Amino acid sequence: MNILTEKHNGKTILSLKEERLDAHNSAELKDRILKVLEDGSHHLILDLAQVRFIDSSGLGALLSGYKNAGVRSSSFVLAGLQPRVQSMFELTRLHRVFEIYPSLQEALADD
Repeated sequence: MNILTEKHNGKTILSLKEERLDAHNSAELKDRILKVLEDGSHHLILDLAQVRFIDSSGLGALLSGYKNAGVRSSSFVLAGLQPRVQSMFELTRLHRVFEIYPSLQEALADD
């Protein structure tokens, strides 16, 4: 899985450079999120702007990251959801669980 990791003003950004987040790559994302949190990141932003499809495995990986961030008192936000991905969050009511920003720039601007 192609994931770009960047730091910006104390926030860690994981940008997924994949069109799909599914059973084939969700475990790798879950591991990467856990590693970033274990390394001490307290503000994690997942940029999903390039993800055009997500399945239950992908949602599970994001939920795992959210839970692990909460245990560590870290923030965990999502940014840049494509319409099809946003629909999955609304269908599963997960848009009520996650803090979701329309773009990475808006997530970075929020303190």
